[in-house]
Amino acid sequence: MSQVIQCDIVIIGGGAGGLSVAAGASQLGAKVVLVESGKMGGDCLNYGCVPSKSLLSAAKAFYHVKTAEYFGAQIDSLKLDFSKVMQYVHHVIATLEKNDSVERFESLGVKVIQALGKFIDNRTLQAGDMIIKAKRFVIATGSSAFLPSISGLDQIPYETNETIFDLKVQPKHLIVIGGGPIGCELAQAFAMLGSQVTILEGFRLLPKDDVDCVTIVRKQLENMGIHIYEHIKVQQVSKQADEEILVTIEKDGYIQQISGTRILISTGRCANVQGLDLEKAGVVYSPKGIVVDARLQSSNKKIFAIGDVIGSYQFTHVANYHAGIVLRNILFRLRAKVDYRAVPWVTYTEPEMAHVGLTLEEAQKLPNIQVTEWNFNENDRAQTEHEITGKIKVITDRKAKILGVTIVGSKAGELILPWVIAIREKKTLRSFTETIVPYPTLSEISKRVAGKFYTAKLFSSKTRWLVRLLLKLG
Repeated sequence: MSQVIQCDIVIIGGGAGGLSVAAGASQLGAKVVLVESGKMGGDCLNYGCVPSKSLLSAAKAFYHVKTAEYFGAQIDSLKLDFSKVMQYVHHVIATLEKNDSVERFESLGVKVIQALGKFIDNRTLQAGDMIIKAKRFVIATGSSAFLPSISGLDQIPYETNETIFDLKVQPKHLIVIGGGPIGCELAQAFAMLGSQVTILEGFRLLPKDDVDCVTIVRKQLENMGIHIYEHIKVQQVSKQADEEILVTIEKDGYIQQISGTRILISTGRCANVQGLDLEKAGVVYSPKGIVVDARLQSSNKKIFAIGDVIGSYQFTHVANYHAGIVLRNILFRLRAKVDYRAVPWVTYTEPEMAHVGLTLEEAQKLPNIQVTEWNFNENDRAQTEHEITGKIKVITDRKAKILGVTIVGSKAGELILPWVIAIREKKTLRSFTETIVPYPTLSEISKRVAGKFYTAKLFSSKTRWLVRLLLKLG
């Protein structure tokens, strides 16, 4: 016989967003039940941000040593132990997973049920042999790797972000199908570790980012020996007798074949909505995810949805932001709404690329915009560290109000934060020109690009006339 549980909030999904809601609600005095059938910590901890950035860090360390001749270092013999690289990746996961563990959340007063959850009706969830009735529900089931329709894919072994970090042997030739952020990051990581790598992209590399800045990343990938095929269609994949995998592509009407030893599928994400029986709860959804309003409420106003499962910005930091919106709505009845004007994202390639606000394509629909740029090679700190590849591109209106920023270069993900704050607070470039920046730092690029915006006005003939007049007055 099923056990019936009454509570204030049920959270389905133990990833970043769900755990944030659970921790916050429980510590604020709510009776909370968390339902998770897989690993605590979700995609970010186990298959996404944490392992991918750990792998990239190991790969960059190896690559920088290998290419340190520029600084005078002579490396006679350099070897890579791939098994130790992967051990490091899993060590980082193991170090962090205690923060997301069942034990920690139970210590916070959360009841954790490790089972699949599905709705029985609009106010009841079943998880294993538990029947849970709650005042509010939060769906935070995340997303999974999208598998494209490619002939022969179901007949060959392939990797996704959920399996790639379990490799025991380094791929000799990794073929990455999909040139988005995940594809580019992992492609570059394996290339820096010494694998031959090919990227196959149906549109263009990093299609959501600034075209001009993507060109800089693309050039660096190619300089590392990565072969990039854009605007192609993958027609077929097949396994050869010698364990090689053959990929047939079509580009501009011509057929080509590429042979590799491993394939990574990185063609986007799909919302985890299957198996929840959302229809029984009156929740409207589509293949893109659960439909929500600005308060993150679904069509059933007692049920909220956050993170990847709503199909908006699929980032851990956005899921955490959603958690705060939901907590304000459920616990404090504040009618909080999402505001996506200042959502940043970072692609952790080398060089990194970070963005916040409007893209150039979006901004060009507005009147009187201005684009101001500053190159990394004009920054003293970048020169001392030989990190001179990259630039900052700032989009403003004619009055210097900041609309959007893209940074491509060393530490771009760290450099973007003040611009996130500036856009959120509707600041102008004077916020940067009037700020004292330590020298020498990469942060000077922010002040330099802001100053460049005002240069034409500052040194105009009108300003020079005014200065001469004031000097004559003594």
